[in-house]
Amino acid sequence: MIPWALEVEYDGTGFMGWQRQKHGLAVQQVMEEAGAKLCNGVIPAAVASGRTDAGVHALGQIVQMELPDFSPHRLREALNYHMKPHPVVVLRAAPAPAGWSARFSAIWRSYRYIISNRPAFPALELNRVWHVRQPLDEAAMHRAAQQLLGHHDFSSFRASACQAKSPLRTLDELSVTREGAHLIIHAKARSFLHHQVRNMVGSLKMVGEGAWPESRVAEVLAAQNRAVAGPTAPAEGLYFVSVGYASDLGLS
Repeated sequence: MIPWALEVEYDGTGFMGWQRQKHGLAVQQVMEEAGAKLCNGVIPAAVASGRTDAGVHALGQIVQMELPDFSPHRLREALNYHMKPHPVVVLRAAPAPAGWSARFSAIWRSYRYIISNRPAFPALELNRVWHVRQPLDEAAMHRAAQQLLGHHDFSSFRASACQAKSPLRTLDELSVTREGAHLIIHAKARSFLHHQVRNMVGSLKMVGEGAWPESRVAEVLAAQNRAVAGPTAPAEGLYFVSVGYASDLGLS
């Protein structure tokens, strides 16, 4: 057995999130049970670069597991075969560097949030976007988002159940752009608080629909009080996009 780095994609619909739960299926369970098929029934521990909540998707989650010394191609195909019919796949794999940790070696993580901003319901994107019917001003949302960049106490955008020891985080990027009927919110930081991205999106939506002035976002941040911020955006619009490490993992 050797430690592996696995790049994983999944549709979070129907899952309880990444972490194993007593009630309901989680992505971690699917991966560990597939890994056990390659380890003579012994369940290998799967450690992710970041947890995702129920309904949240992943485009490039990195997972660490100890598995047989196969070729990357053979390992990927074997895991994907055993994870069927669940919507979880390994995209790329590589033997992990010595001393590397999928979680603790990460130097940044990026997320994408997608809003479908059109009158008609997005039938082909069910459970993959947040549908907002009223027109949103993406330029105002982007300007408001810039007030959140930098090192701050993000208590106003932190879930009440957040287990982080400190609400201090450094937000490196937060942008809002439009691609046709889609608003794309991109966020990047070393780490995020529980629900931080979804709570920031919920507040930016208040600006976009004209309910808040742009300056209100800075006031909410300074208040350090979750009660004054906007609603939590639905989980289905959120995607874990990628994670960065100090050196290239050589995934293939």
